[in-house]
Amino acid sequence: QVQLVESGGGLVQAGGSLRLSCAPSGRTFDGYFMAWFRQAPGKDSEFLAAISRSGRTYYADSVRGRFGISRDNYKNTVYLQMNSLKPEDTAVYYCAARDNRYYSASSSDYDYWGQGTQVTVSS
Repeated sequence: QVQLVESGGGLVQAGGSLRLSCAPSGRTFDGYFMAWFRQAPGKDSEFLAAISRSGRTYYADSVRGRFGISRDNYKNTVYLQMNSLKPEDTAVYYCAARDNRYYSASSSDYDYWGQGTQVTVSS
């Protein structure tokens, strides 16, 4: 069973940056499609970005140009670089893995999830 562990969340002022990391334990994930989602209080889960095994990236319109997803298969880690953060980016951020080589922005298509890391952006 793959366990995903996120880190890097915290409190930041509007306009600031954070980098989230996601590392699995138990096995490697180099064959998996990886993604980041977030969920704000009272809102549905929102797709943010995904990256294929080869490094092809996909973004939601709401974060394209501000967020960047990357992966280091050697270090077995996926990153989400978040720049120009806004108060509306405040949410719990989740890393997810899909045992499939095709892209999906649907949370139901992902097989493994982390416990989430809180990101709070103050105005």
